[in-house]
Amino acid sequence: MKYKVIIAGLIISSLLTSCQDFGDEFFDTPAQSTLGDEIIFSNAELAQGAVDGIKVSFGEEQSYRGRLLTYQGLNTDTEWLLASSSDNAKSDLVVYDAKADNTEMNSPKNAWAMMYEGIERANLCIRGLRTYGNVTSNKELGQLLGEALTLRAIYYADLVRNWGDVPARFEPVTTNTIYVPKTGRDEIYKQLIADLGEASTLVGWPNETAATNSTERVNKAFVKGFRARLAMMASGYQQYPDGVRRSTDPALSVAAMYKLALDECRSVITSGTAHLEPTFEGLWRKYNQEVLTAGGESLWEIPFAATRGRVLFTFAVRHDAIDQFQAMGTNKGGVNGPLPFVFYDYDQADTRRDVTCVPYKWGSAVNGKAKQELTDLQTWYFGKYRFEWMSRIASAPNDDGVNKIYMRYAEVLLIAAEAANELEGPGSAAVYLKEIRRRAFPSASQAVKVDAYVDALSSKDAMLNAIVEENKYEFTGEMERKFSLIRWNLLKTKLDEAKVKMADLKARTNKYQDVPSTLYYKYKDDGITLDIYGLNRGETQAPVGYTSKAWDKLEDNKITTLYKAGVNPDKRQFWPIWQTFIDNSNGQLVNDWVFGN
Repeated sequence: MKYKVIIAGLIISSLLTSCQDFGDEFFDTPAQSTLGDEIIFSNAELAQGAVDGIKVSFGEEQSYRGRLLTYQGLNTDTEWLLASSSDNAKSDLVVYDAKADNTEMNSPKNAWAMMYEGIERANLCIRGLRTYGNVTSNKELGQLLGEALTLRAIYYADLVRNWGDVPARFEPVTTNTIYVPKTGRDEIYKQLIADLGEASTLVGWPNETAATNSTERVNKAFVKGFRARLAMMASGYQQYPDGVRRSTDPALSVAAMYKLALDECRSVITSGTAHLEPTFEGLWRKYNQEVLTAGGESLWEIPFAATRGRVLFTFAVRHDAIDQFQAMGTNKGGVNGPLPFVFYDYDQADTRRDVTCVPYKWGSAVNGKAKQELTDLQTWYFGKYRFEWMSRIASAPNDDGVNKIYMRYAEVLLIAAEAANELEGPGSAAVYLKEIRRRAFPSASQAVKVDAYVDALSSKDAMLNAIVEENKYEFTGEMERKFSLIRWNLLKTKLDEAKVKMADLKARTNKYQDVPSTLYYKYKDDGITLDIYGLNRGETQAPVGYTSKAWDKLEDNKITTLYKAGVNPDKRQFWPIWQTFIDNSNGQLVNDWVFGN
């Protein structure tokens, strides 16, 4: 059963978008609740209700649910909004041309406000647990403090990676802190890394306690992996007011942060409390079936109730109609997808390819049943998300209720590989990269595709380039790659490469000269599932009994609008702060340096 996020016996004051709507006395008054804070935060059951309330902000209509998860992380060299060539507010968000008055985002209830609402709730819980919780002697209350610290870090990490420098609030709002300016993200990173260090001493390993037996609850493996991710981000390249560079803060140096990241990853790996799922397809089937048991590959998931959350609604293989797999309505899924060449960049033996890249949709339904229909070369869907793999029929009109995996064990392995390569050399990185690839390739291919491939990476540069590519094969469709490209200082470089690849694919030249321009298909015995020939390179011999379909539609405007013409994505790494929050900041917030071309 999916975890229910509730607020038990507590009314938590929230940081709202127009703070001046309340009198100053509101902020001078201690947070009111049906029970006193001393009673709430000294009682594990009541305190858990308060900490659960922090998560409510993830699911609000214009928060992660319907805005942040829909657009963050797009467009990259592997993923795009399928309607990127449209000229509207939605496409502006992903083609690196967002304006402060963007109509999709410029709302008082936008994700920005909801994230600060969640932060304020976390601040109140952290204060209450530190004051009344006896967290050193009471493990249940210590777990809850660790969760509150981690949930606050999640909100801040997502604020920083989408907006750069943002206001920092690590205490509940008071009269004096209603209006605050932006804080340099280096200071925020240092606070989050310290907080997660503390949290890792408080929370249990996956399945160590009843509180950590679900992927919807924070555990030590996730906290350590998340801390490693933030260390890599903090020391990586990113856009500052004076250009794209690494931090100059000694505390966030590559040497310090990579060591921290490697130590944390190795701690998770040696703990044995998390592991890769045996097969890549099995991982994603379990995910869509909403298996929430901790201790596998999913380290933590943003929890959505069955009637909240739009992950499949946005990212799944498209369904044109209500059918045997979903009852949400027409045109569900298929808003975003992989770039057309990504399928052809995979090794044909890589089992991740057919899970990640899907060239069909589910068409109109006859007697309640739909069948697969081929799309076209420029329209692929993310196969990691499938209504047809769910254990239930999603029926809410706009919400499928499937969680968002926030971090999985595969990322821990790839961070370990990257940090070990930098600090110790490619020999130390090899073991982690091999583990990722061993899951991806069948046993018959592993001597060549795993051992020989990795062993040939004899220099740091070669190993890093391989890790960059492996990140693509492993994580396409999870909207994490953009942030990795930024910290590698490869955002514009890889976007430009993607444009060239699409042009080459359209012309069937260079690396794509042997990609077939015609597909052949028929239906299997079940009458709904496609049997496709011609997707693999070199498959050009027309088979008997199959129907042909041209596989060459790739419009120029699709290629050229991966990012906006005349815009330099490296100078648009962040979204602007939306106008409504600037207008209500009492002059403290301004978009000053995020609009360079």
